[in-house]
Amino acid sequence: MATTSTSGSGILYRPPTNGTTSSHGSAANRRTSLSSFPSSRAASQVSEHSRISKSPGRPAHDDGQQSQWSSTQRAKTPSSDISPHSSQSLVKSNPNAHSQRKLRSQYPRGDTENHVEYILVASFDIDRGPVMEHQYPVAITGDEHMLAELMLPDQAHVRNQDWTIFFLHKDTSQEEEEAELKAEKRRRKKRRRDIADGLVEADEEDEADLENHPSDDDSDSSEESEDEGGEGPPLIYVLNLVNTKQDKTAKRGAVVKAMAICTRHPFLHIYKVPLEEYFKAPHPTTLSVLYDAVNTMDLSLMPRLSLLEKYLLQTSENKDLFLEKFEQMIQIRMAEDRGEKIKSAAIGHSSPEKKSDLTRNGTRAHVQQGHSEYSVPRDTHEFETRVIYNGIPIPIKVPVAIAPETVGDFSMIKLIQTFGDPHTKNPQPFTLHSHLTTGGAYTHPIIVLVNAILTQKRVIFLGHNRPSGEVAEAVLAACALASGGILRGFTRHAFPYTDLSKIDDLLKVPGFIAGVTNPTFENHPEWWDVLCDLPTGRMKISARIEPAPVTEGLVFFQQQNPQFSTHTSAATSTTPTSADPTGDAAFMADVLKSIAARHGENAVRSKWRTWVEKFARISAAFEETVYGASALYIGSEEDPEHTNSTSGHGYVWSDEGARQKSLAGNASRIEGWRNTRSYYSFIQDLARYFTVQPQKYIDLHHLHDRLKAQKLTQAASGEIYTAFSKAAVTYDEICQLLTVCPESQAGVFYIALGLFHKDIEVRKSVVDLLERISEHEAGRHWWKGLSRFEKLAYIRIKREVEADAQAKGAGKQAKRSPFEGLRES
Repeated sequence: MATTSTSGSGILYRPPTNGTTSSHGSAANRRTSLSSFPSSRAASQVSEHSRISKSPGRPAHDDGQQSQWSSTQRAKTPSSDISPHSSQSLVKSNPNAHSQRKLRSQYPRGDTENHVEYILVASFDIDRGPVMEHQYPVAITGDEHMLAELMLPDQAHVRNQDWTIFFLHKDTSQEEEEAELKAEKRRRKKRRRDIADGLVEADEEDEADLENHPSDDDSDSSEESEDEGGEGPPLIYVLNLVNTKQDKTAKRGAVVKAMAICTRHPFLHIYKVPLEEYFKAPHPTTLSVLYDAVNTMDLSLMPRLSLLEKYLLQTSENKDLFLEKFEQMIQIRMAEDRGEKIKSAAIGHSSPEKKSDLTRNGTRAHVQQGHSEYSVPRDTHEFETRVIYNGIPIPIKVPVAIAPETVGDFSMIKLIQTFGDPHTKNPQPFTLHSHLTTGGAYTHPIIVLVNAILTQKRVIFLGHNRPSGEVAEAVLAACALASGGILRGFTRHAFPYTDLSKIDDLLKVPGFIAGVTNPTFENHPEWWDVLCDLPTGRMKISARIEPAPVTEGLVFFQQQNPQFSTHTSAATSTTPTSADPTGDAAFMADVLKSIAARHGENAVRSKWRTWVEKFARISAAFEETVYGASALYIGSEEDPEHTNSTSGHGYVWSDEGARQKSLAGNASRIEGWRNTRSYYSFIQDLARYFTVQPQKYIDLHHLHDRLKAQKLTQAASGEIYTAFSKAAVTYDEICQLLTVCPESQAGVFYIALGLFHKDIEVRKSVVDLLERISEHEAGRHWWKGLSRFEKLAYIRIKREVEADAQAKGAGKQAKRSPFEGLRES
């Protein structure tokens, strides 16, 4: 899996799964240089090219042909018995209900890409300090001492076990060869597509090229996957387990060893169990056994989702979403095992007999059949597989759709409670800073933390006398919190664990997020801007923090809106105010209420995703107000079909006063964000998303928000409902519509309100739209979320439309000419 960088790229050697150190030939002697700190390249040198993943195809598949296990496992709601086709005697297959793309695997069978690239073992020597003992299958860096220090954190000897996570950055000087190979491969694939389309004619070189590289067309290589937003070469994630064994014969009475797994996968937490198994028999010979075991983990049945499908799966808690894709992957594999060649487009029409062999993990049928070879995961958010280590199957759950900046396993709820509970019981004022204290001196500490990360401040999590794993978890949770699954650029400059010996390198990184356990950091406020003390649950803003510059945009906005000056200056005002121009106080109250009600981790993450998305859209509105245009909006409203009611874009407020108040409250924070890495990465992501979204010239999110937030006339709302019906026809268009109305935010409730519009033509349009949604592979779950009242309205209108059609048909027959009978005779 390779990525492209404009500053040059090379090959990071990755040994084959079943190889040994001596069997790699000349390539085994290459030593890849890695660093725990990112390179100091300028922003202009970072690649702005992004690759778009090709989504899998989904053949036509009727719900009536669902396998028995599928129908029995799905939960039934009180209104789920109402079918969208209740009034139809015959249901026609809708080709737009499923994706027409070829279904692919995220990790194809036979791919040479390793899950784990390196395994490291280090120990602490009383005379020499941290020592690197083994690097399998080859050495990955010349600075072994640096790696050994990261693997053996401070005070590791006082605990029996400790976990740490850190990231390694590839040395870009070795990437040129890799970039050349990838560019040549893309050229060959483009050439073959042009030949297939008849644009060019094949010659002898093309025939020879096809013989030498036959797998280019079928490969699912990394250039088809999503990259990291053009931020440079991919990170190597390192999961490290420190084990302390009490031994009276050893010096100081203990043996401290650490073992680390290096992988490209951000879901590195799945390797915790195999690491623990190693320490049961910590011998060098078991390294190769462990290395082979984790790399033979089969993920080939995990389907690859498109960008829109990933978004839907990330924002939904439905365990059956895109269940059909897993079923299809299994059916294709079963056909391959039988020696049949079957296209994914034919899977949807397969017989029920073939599906009857499939069971779902955790069900009675799965247990009774003796855990059949192929089974569908009980939750489509996680792919279930196994790692066979020493003959013991270790169950593994791999995330199917990973949000940006989500690394490892962490808890946002734990982070919020750590700093939220002390603030709730005994609030203490912060040092005022316009970028950070957007709600005044008593701004909620979690909002201060998110503001600090968004505006690229230096943030340190201090966990004195705490396990380093707890500090690393807080850093990763903070990155995901500020990202919301939307923004990028935080984990690349994050250091889940570091120590005092690397402070000089750390201070060279602008806007870092670091985790430490040494209390010395607290005594040096010049090293950080915001300090988060985990034991006490308190945050501090450094007295040495650089003051926020007064920008032209902020001055212009204050001059144009003097009546909102109190909201603009609220961040630097020492006077407590009950006003909440940003809405952050109400938002945090809602989050804490959700946590108290035990809604779960996914619900909290969904709320933060909504908050970050709202902030980005408000930022775009602020830029358009102050600068006349915004780089955060990509689109055009020159579509001739647009009307006054269906034009427009961006965030929607209830009135102009609420709009100006919100912009004034967020002005300082927005100006601080506009010159950061995450801001420019977000612009690149928007451009990339614009190329794949099917509806480019209508802002569906804007129109949906108008239905939610504004009081519209019958004519205006009717035009919006009609525009929705015209814009969501194909599979991808319906996916795009569903992204603006996630299940956690009432789903298609506001669209279904169009069933009660006074215009019959509008009601017919809404019925047609809901029918397409109910047949859609993902939309059928949104349909189930509608209330019984709305479903009955849908059935009633549909029957009226069918009755009118039948009456018109009968009327035409009644007006038959009397001469037609003479002609027939």
